[in-house]
Amino acid sequence: MKIAFIGLGNMGGPMAHNLLKAGHELSAFDLSADACRHWASEGLPIATSAAEAVRDAETVISMLPASQHVEALYLGNGAPGLLTQIAPGALVIDSSTIAAATSRKLAAAAAQAQIGCLDAPVSGGTGGAIAGTLTFMVGGTAWDLERARPLLERMGQNIFHAGEAGAGQTAKICNNMLLGILMIGTSEALALGVANGLDAKVLSEIMRRSSGGNWALEKYNPMPGVMEATPASRAYAGGFGTDLMLKDLGLAQDNAAAVRAATPLGGLARSLYAAHSLAGNGALDFSSVIRMFSR
Repeated sequence: MKIAFIGLGNMGGPMAHNLLKAGHELSAFDLSADACRHWASEGLPIATSAAEAVRDAETVISMLPASQHVEALYLGNGAPGLLTQIAPGALVIDSSTIAAATSRKLAAAAAQAQIGCLDAPVSGGTGGAIAGTLTFMVGGTAWDLERARPLLERMGQNIFHAGEAGAGQTAKICNNMLLGILMIGTSEALALGVANGLDAKVLSEIMRRSSGGNWALEKYNPMPGVMEATPASRAYAGGFGTDLMLKDLGLAQDNAAAVRAATPLGGLARSLYAAHSLAGNGALDFSSVIRMFSR
């Protein structure tokens, strides 16, 4: 299958590379020249523009930072967008984490152009992107999901159909709101134990096997030296940035306000991550929030 892949950041680059390794014909593009050079060195064919990348593509996959970037790419915001360059009958899979309303707007415009469209944000972090073990939360028609499934299975292990257009984004912000809350709670508990003289590894194992067990303790411990493969053990470099978590928590709060849902812990988590970012930690992994509670 001929695939265009737009967005070669920490997540998009490895995802595109997994499709290339699976034998698909790819044409990729990113506005970052450094990202293009890096992935070209890994064998990924790089186009000179997004328009060139989508020429004759059967499927277009995008992984971009925020709603405004997705709108600008596909809809143009006053200039012709990429939808005008994509052939009717093709399929767009947007794996960016953006507002559900933006995904619905894109899906409606794609339908008018006779182009299939799925919102398919992911969970699993950069490690999952590299290993091809991501979880996809998909919004759109069951027909388009089945068209996309062979590609999604090359990039991930778990594929969930959340519902119609925008549903994938809603599922993603619910998941990431919970993740942000869990990471803060885990960090508080670990910092409290260490302040009382407990060994962080021992306490982590106790809580992991007890009623406080959660994903952060299982896979992503925020305390340095507890887990070798986590950002905490490499000065919080790489991983999922604080500013990206802050963005997702903001999307959750915007959505909660729109549907009049009560999310007080989500709101508190957003405030804490905003303070952590303002303190100069925006580029660090989101688990670095433990620094707010440690001595």
